[in-house]
Amino acid sequence: MTVGGPARSPRPVLVPLEDRAADNLRFIRETMERAGSFTAVPGWGGVGIGLTALAASVLASHQPTAARWMFVWLAEAVLAMILAVLTVARKAHAARVPLFSGPGRKFALGFAPPMIVGALLTAALYSDGDLRLLPGMWLLLYGTAVVSGGSFSVRVVPIMGICFIALGAAALVSPPSWGNNYMMLGFGALQIVFGLLIAKNYGG
Repeated sequence: MTVGGPARSPRPVLVPLEDRAADNLRFIRETMERAGSFTAVPGWGGVGIGLTALAASVLASHQPTAARWMFVWLAEAVLAMILAVLTVARKAHAARVPLFSGPGRKFALGFAPPMIVGALLTAALYSDGDLRLLPGMWLLLYGTAVVSGGSFSVRVVPIMGICFIALGAAALVSPPSWGNNYMMLGFGALQIVFGLLIAKNYGG
């Protein structure tokens, strides 16, 4: 039994005001990033990608073998990826938007898996020597990537993805000889149309 008055409760730890303000600002910023949308999708970049795809469709149509046709489109895919990265980074910098903000990370994480699947299936089909499904498969998976990533972007982006999916589905049930035309319509014409819409309504 102790002698004396009741035990004193420990004094509360006082947090400096500036530390609490910094924590509050960090919480607000993270909340806004989670709730925001990725607005750095480039309109004019999409137009540029579409124009290079139109050129690729003309070049691919003159290839003597299916394998060489495929390599033309793979080269176009690499060029399109470079253009996309450069124009996304430029638009994000101009708008002073962090490229790897919350919405930006979600866009990338939603976009990447279908593209990786597409690369793996392309390698498998090439090893089997049967490339007839490539146009429909590429359009479907690209559309899936755009819808998935575009769910964290402006509304017109997932709509573009749905159009690609519809075009890919049509390519799968059409004669294989129409494949290059579907590629031209999708990666060429659709990219240009939606690129112009994005540039007009959401900035270049």
